[in-house]
Amino acid sequence: MKNENKDGHYSWLSLFKHSLSKHQDWPEAWRRGELQPSYDVVIVGGGGHGLATAYYLAKEHNVGKIAVLEKGYLGGGNTARNTTIVRSNYLWDEAAYLYEHSLRLWEGLSDDLNFNVLFSQRGVYNLGHNLQDMRDIERRVNANHLQGIDAEVVDAKTLKERIPLLDCSSSTRFPVLGASYQPRGGVAHHDAVARGFARAASKLGVDLIENCEVTGMDIENGHIKGLQTSQGYVKAGRVGCVAAGHSSVLAKMAGLRLPLQSHPLQAFVSESMQRSIDTVIMSNAVHGYISQSDKGEYVIGAGIDGYLGYGQRGSEFLIEHTAAAIIEMFPTLSRVRMNRQWGGIVDTCPDACPIISKTPVQGLYFNCGWGTGGFKATPGSGNVFAATLANDEPHPLAKPFSMDRFHTGHLIDEHGAAGVAH
Repeated sequence: MKNENKDGHYSWLSLFKHSLSKHQDWPEAWRRGELQPSYDVVIVGGGGHGLATAYYLAKEHNVGKIAVLEKGYLGGGNTARNTTIVRSNYLWDEAAYLYEHSLRLWEGLSDDLNFNVLFSQRGVYNLGHNLQDMRDIERRVNANHLQGIDAEVVDAKTLKERIPLLDCSSSTRFPVLGASYQPRGGVAHHDAVARGFARAASKLGVDLIENCEVTGMDIENGHIKGLQTSQGYVKAGRVGCVAAGHSSVLAKMAGLRLPLQSHPLQAFVSESMQRSIDTVIMSNAVHGYISQSDKGEYVIGAGIDGYLGYGQRGSEFLIEHTAAAIIEMFPTLSRVRMNRQWGGIVDTCPDACPIISKTPVQGLYFNCGWGTGGFKATPGSGNVFAATLANDEPHPLAKPFSMDRFHTGHLIDEHGAAGVAH
């Protein structure tokens, strides 16, 4: 394929050159790999976290041949099924530092990947509806200040000035008393994130294998030796599992039982509307949150379904509950039509925090249990998991998230700052 930009670097000059040929000869963004007989490291799961892990492994660690195995298409799992919110204003130091590490990577990610991930720091509000909510907000903002994370408490009058559509009157069922606000929070484009990491990893020599489902694990004397897949057997020196909602299925292949529960999590978007919301508004109390996409759609997220399952749909009653919550906050949106709805599967841990850990099987590692907080952690998750895999020791930011905490009792309770119901 003709490509005058042989190193694949995107630039204003390459954009200009391709415009002269009506953009007909752009090279493929990444190379579709074929499964080789063996690899030094295999990443199972080609979503944002898996691709980010492969990218940082190839960029920052000398670990040899790397492959990413994805049972569908790259970025087609939970990465394609979320509401794209990015923030780091968690309560406890362990979680706050991990998400802040990720947010700092987000801030330079487009330059690092040479790919525009459409990261927009439009700010994130978490609303308070009663005095206890406001006490929790003030506690979390104070904690964020001590952690060096940007955050502020905003009163209802200021909220009304900043978000004219928000109903801040005292007559509502859930009156708005104030909010926490993180100015550096925002949104990014989920497809662009997956494609950017895939392209950057491919350029560094990572094999990206699509339509390759892992069906079994070859473990001898407590060591991982390889994987059975729908495309045949592959030897692997080390295996990192980053399969989001199906981590329990993979763990079972290794004879492991993780403290995870898999729940449907759904969201929906409206028809495109004139721009009226230029930030992200979340409410734990009414279990709904909203932002507006670049195309003008209202992107609305719900809490997780109460039941366990792998159906990527979610319950109808939860859609009704979430829509009612959004209309409580934004009555003028009551006649906006919804265009589509989707669901993903999230793995949740008892303390609403992820597992980033070695396992009792030598050479086998898991990164899972992100619940509703996975997308915002994408670059940081990949960065610290790559270091954990490469060094066979937990990255300092990953150490508190070892699966050992479920034996020692050192849990990190982040239910209050998780955003919506876990």
